[in-house]
Amino acid sequence: MKALVYTDVEEMTFQNEPDPVLEEGENLIRVVSVGICGSDMHGFLGHDERRPAPLILGHEAAGDVIEGPMKGKRVTVNPLVTCDKCEACVTGREHLCAERSLISMKPRQGAFSELLKMPSSNLVEVPDHVDFDHAALTEPLAVCWHAVKLGEAALFFAPADAKCLIIGGGAIGLGTALALRARGYTNISISEPNEKRHDMLRSAGDFNVYSPLQGHPDGVMFDIVFDAVGFAGTRADASALVKPGGVIVHIGLGDSEPGLDVRRITLQEIQFIGTYCYTKVDFAETAQGIYDGIFGDLTWHQTRPLAEGHQAFVDILAGAVAEPKVILKP
Repeated sequence: MKALVYTDVEEMTFQNEPDPVLEEGENLIRVVSVGICGSDMHGFLGHDERRPAPLILGHEAAGDVIEGPMKGKRVTVNPLVTCDKCEACVTGREHLCAERSLISMKPRQGAFSELLKMPSSNLVEVPDHVDFDHAALTEPLAVCWHAVKLGEAALFFAPADAKCLIIGGGAIGLGTALALRARGYTNISISEPNEKRHDMLRSAGDFNVYSPLQGHPDGVMFDIVFDAVGFAGTRADASALVKPGGVIVHIGLGDSEPGLDVRRITLQEIQFIGTYCYTKVDFAETAQGIYDGIFGDLTWHQTRPLAEGHQAFVDILAGAVAEPKVILKP
């Protein structure tokens, strides 16, 4: 099979790789659409020790099952593989499994390839009327859906009354805004420094969009803040912009440097929630939400051939891509 392989820091090579060998209960998927995630970019830059070269990256995938128990089905892929036996798994918190693994992390190869193998329990069927490009957005949107549910459980306000801020207008930031809107929130702002994205972000859901480089709105504070970037500077912004008694939901994994104002968080009883991935229920709910259209028309991506994947990474890194998501087509 052909695959886009991370071969060195800032190097991707489109090359031949061995076809996956199926084990019992696994399916062979012909990948039709696979998205580039921020975590793939971290690996590309050599910033993720869990993704050493050489490795096939990519975990936001959808396609056709061509061999295995689900042969003939159209599917979207839950890339998080868990033991299904530990306390976390049996209590419905599979994403916290101590033995969890994700395709695109050693030792599991990812989905920037023509073929991918996955257990049946990690596949969700896709109806015929749903485009594979949209189905491939299930994984990033499930991250957002899970984060919004966690934040909502900690919030003292009804959705219609809450002032919400999302820091970052990439795929996770926009996905979080769409998940909030789908759950009844109406006052939603997005802080995004790349002004090339502003018109698209506004049109995706009539959101309030501004550049933090021009300053945050004077005197405005928020009941709940989602940091979809995860750098020291964005954590500092979240600390400063959340109301007393409010909630910070930290999704991004940009770095592990300081940034939180822990004293203010303590003195003003601000809740800080770290969130990672999603449960199987979250993933299934998100997939159904896509099929039902609750996240809008999902036209905020561009597509490129997998063979041109290296250039896509270069363009994203250079800030030359206005859309929050690039989907590669094997």
